[in-house]
Amino acid sequence: MSDNILQLNQEVIHNEIKDLVKTSIEETLNSMLDAEADQLVNAERYARDEQRTGYRAGHYERGFMTSAGDVTLKIPKLKGVAFETSIIERYKRRETSVEEALIEMYLAGVSVRRVEDITEALWGTRVSSGTISNLNKKAYENIEKWRNRTIDEEYPYVYVDGIFLKRCWGEEYENISILVAVGVSKDGNREILGAAEGLKEDFESWKNFFVWLKERGLSGVQLIIGDKALGMNEAIAQIFPKARYQRCIVHFYRNVMSVVPRQKIRDVMKMLKAIHAQEDHAAAMDKAHAVAEKLRGMKLNKAASKVEESVSETLTYMNFPPEHWTRIRTNNTLERLNKEIKRRTKVVGTFPDGQSALMLVCARLRHVA
Repeated sequence: MSDNILQLNQEVIHNEIKDLVKTSIEETLNSMLDAEADQLVNAERYARDEQRTGYRAGHYERGFMTSAGDVTLKIPKLKGVAFETSIIERYKRRETSVEEALIEMYLAGVSVRRVEDITEALWGTRVSSGTISNLNKKAYENIEKWRNRTIDEEYPYVYVDGIFLKRCWGEEYENISILVAVGVSKDGNREILGAAEGLKEDFESWKNFFVWLKERGLSGVQLIIGDKALGMNEAIAQIFPKARYQRCIVHFYRNVMSVVPRQKIRDVMKMLKAIHAQEDHAAAMDKAHAVAEKLRGMKLNKAASKVEESVSETLTYMNFPPEHWTRIRTNNTLERLNKEIKRRTKVVGTFPDGQSALMLVCARLRHVA
């Protein structure tokens, strides 16, 4: 019985099927190209017809990448009429699904070198970094349209933050800031509203950012949540005068802890959290004054000053519905998004300019959205 058992070499069968599919694709495409040529010259090959509008003059070969591998196309050459095919775009050397895969790999966080290795393994052809760059330029055109789209809904809550990246400028490295905004609509749906280059993240940067959002249609803003960035409060008051500012309580805690000895951090953290555990604004302010006095009794005068100077900015959320408090008192929504962006930008390292950094950040934001 054992002599009659068939043993199949799966690798050989797989390669045979792949070659069969590849050959079938090649023959089909070339047949379609010949049929198009016949229609253009208005006559079949070798036919003597007075109605013909042109003549065949052989063909030329060009490679074309498909998901089954590289195929060779025989493009007809015609006299008397230009050959234009609707099957394959002119100068296009790989099918759309392959192009989309290359773009998606890059935007998903795969390095250029890794993309080159993957294309060689999958399709037998190593795509150059220049090709990937050209494909990304095409993708960035759509991303730019998305970035500047009209904002139609009202967003009562808006989270804002800046992401710092590095760029090479005049053979020197410097920080650039990408400002990001996420809005929450009246229905409770979150949406990435936009991102723009913020240069030094100062008053002018925030002002220009908010003006840009407003010009695109952002309205109905009641509360803007963010860290205490330089110039942010002044920009909010000028561009969205009816909106209030909520400082992220997590950033507030970090700021206070920066002047607290390590052995006292746990106790001070409990004291700070007790402020935001109060039932209303008045009770929270009373608790804040008590905490400041207790900090001075612990000889933590700098921490006490920080609490007295900034705690009111962290309690704005108490003027809004209590069921929203846990979501609008921190900037965690954007912090998680920033981690996702930095995971992608870490692959690049240093950007050649601010525009390339902005485009990659926006590409990742659109991917997440």
